[in-house]
Amino acid sequence: MSIRFDDRVAIVTGAGAGLGRAHALALAARGARVVVNDFGGDVHGTGGSSEPAQRVVDEIVAAGGQALAHGADVCNAAQVADMVARTMERWGRIDILVNNAGILRDASFAKATLADFHKVLDVHLFGSAVCSHAV
Repeated sequence: MSIRFDDRVAIVTGAGAGLGRAHALALAARGARVVVNDFGGDVHGTGGSSEPAQRVVDEIVAAGGQALAHGADVCNAAQVADMVARTMERWGRIDILVNNAGILRDASFAKATLADFHKVLDVHLFGSAVCSHAV
């Protein structure tokens, strides 16, 4: 017996590469419709491009699945709300949320600035809360 997610809709944050990409591809392979969320920044949370998310969407579609790319910054409530609204417009439901987005600040705790500390918390913890609240 295999695990299936037919007719389910999943949002995967940070899904443009790495584990998020693997989660998105695995959910799609098991029948889920997937919102591939990626801000497109580097591991430090800077920059930004929709290309990583779109590449994963292209992989899913090429394999016969359904997917939507969205570049919401998970720390931005308005952008997350837009991602949720677009998902609801397209598929009418959200069943699964994988909070995978993360950034890195390459400094020890003692050397990290307060701004860097807050940004890491915002992405790793509060971004999850924003997503969960919006859903």
